[in-house]
Amino acid sequence: MTRHDGLQPGFSDPAVDAAQAFRAIMRAMARPGTIETVSHMAPPAPLSAAAGAVLLTLCDAETPLCLAGAADCEAVRTWITFHTGAPFREAAQCSFALGPWAALTPLSAYPVGTSDYPDRSATLIVETPDLAPHGAVLRGPGIEEEAHLSLPETAAFRHNAAQFPRGLDCIFTCGDRVAALPRTTRVEGA
Repeated sequence: MTRHDGLQPGFSDPAVDAAQAFRAIMRAMARPGTIETVSHMAPPAPLSAAAGAVLLTLCDAETPLCLAGAADCEAVRTWITFHTGAPFREAAQCSFALGPWAALTPLSAYPVGTSDYPDRSATLIVETPDLAPHGAVLRGPGIEEEAHLSLPETAAFRHNAAQFPRGLDCIFTCGDRVAALPRTTRVEGA
């Protein structure tokens, strides 16, 4: 559904939908490799429903956002500005970055925090064409023995985990599904 002014709506029931999306995102972060479903919504193309839900749940006027690749378009910028007020920044100054994996690399462009302030790092919202519980082997906090997740690659995530406590956290989105890979997760395999 598009509003009469051309702006795509956000959550249909903002308080309830945002709370449900927040819980799904937090469950995904707490249990790397777990795929959660978020509220259906229709953000502007090329955003998935899950990416839209993550943005509306985690971003606000105090969280600088970097848009990469196809996500960096006028329709997406207008929608984010209207619904969250998040300011747009370059990769080095962002709290969140959104786009497809190829457009988000190299990861060295984003803040990874410091040893004293590891929370001053970016979270990447990675739009993926596939999100499935197979592929790379994940181990670490929140995973009983091992989990599996279809990742766009493994080397970058291995390097990221080696920087702990510094590093990036990643949220993967596809359709209405979301999964996460915190910096504490060790990635093995392909």
